[in-house]
Amino acid sequence: MPAINRYAADGFSAGAETYAKGRPDYPAALADWLRDDLGLHAGKVALDLGSGTGKFLPRLAATGATLIAVEPVPEMLAQLEAAHPGVDARAGSAEQIPLADASVDAVICAQSFHWFATEKAVAEIRRVLKPGGMFGLVWNVRDESVAWVAAVTAIITPYEGEAPRYHTQKWRAQFPADGFGPLAERFIPHGHTGTPEEVIVNRALSVSFIAALPASVRTRIAEQVRALIAATPDLAGKSEVTFPYVTAAYSCRKL
Repeated sequence: MPAINRYAADGFSAGAETYAKGRPDYPAALADWLRDDLGLHAGKVALDLGSGTGKFLPRLAATGATLIAVEPVPEMLAQLEAAHPGVDARAGSAEQIPLADASVDAVICAQSFHWFATEKAVAEIRRVLKPGGMFGLVWNVRDESVAWVAAVTAIITPYEGEAPRYHTQKWRAQFPADGFGPLAERFIPHGHTGTPEEVIVNRALSVSFIAALPASVRTRIAEQVRALIAATPDLAGKSEVTFPYVTAAYSCRKL
């Protein structure tokens, strides 16, 4: 298997459990996108590429399609298999997908494409797609129009180094992609509700480059986030809060 980006390998292997707890699920409104844009329904085969802990699998399962999940980080794959024992889960990468040519109707990269946004990965995705198959990209993006969300980002950003990120938009350099039609997009408001520790502190600690830091530094970051919560009237003393996101969904068709 090709080498995994070091930020992903170190961060997600160390923080797989925190990722599973701290990351949001995906909005129910994506059902329309999966049905209408990606054409998924019973009888179709969908590949969740870079599946992580399987956060996106419940939305895919609701389509009735047959599911395959591919994930390169062993610790993330273990979390996926424990949470979704009925799914065909395989070790593999975007550059070496363990599937035959033209074997799936859709490839979906949920919260993952920025890690492998290369011509080689796109060519491999094109290889496993059937003619006319769909390539989908999904991200839950923090809504930084909310002041305290922007403040959380300000706490973690100094540690990002050269880690690939959605917000840099560097992944867009692969589009228009060879052998694919134009990229369509949708944006859907979303929220992750739970205790402040679950949806804010764990969310910050689940970021790959934060999870890869020494324990003492992670502890300091957690303390900064908790101090932010205590100083924010909309959050302080609340047993339940909602972390606001915008879910960005993109799709294009194999020609």
